[in-house]
Amino acid sequence: MNYGGNNRRLMSDINVTPFVDVMLVLLIIFMVTVPMMMQGVEVNLPKTTTKNIKTREDPLILTINKKKEIFLERHLIKLEGLEKKLTKIFENRKEKEILLRADKDVPYGFVIKVVAKVKGSGIDKLGMVTEPLD
Repeated sequence: MNYGGNNRRLMSDINVTPFVDVMLVLLIIFMVTVPMMMQGVEVNLPKTTTKNIKTREDPLILTINKKKEIFLERHLIKLEGLEKKLTKIFENRKEKEILLRADKDVPYGFVIKVVAKVKGSGIDKLGMVTEPLD
């Protein structure tokens, strides 16, 4: 059946050039943003086999480095002022949860002192951050 004498065939090949362009742009975006997503102070975390913690909000990250310095996100804070600061931060938050990243070389007793201050500020959930075993 030839309608109107036009013998043109339909092209059935998919043009992948726009798809490749979009994928390259996304790749560049991810390559630029992933290093920015790393946060906190560098510590040598202990390695263990555990499940991931699932949280609804972005939890606050409390870090203890090898020198027994305490960081709330990236801000240095004294142990004496930790409980008061956390109470003030969490007074208007619905979910009271915090993640603790402690260097594996920090004495256990010091970590427990920090945990006591965190619990004393009324925080319900305290998660411990570790690295997976290789």
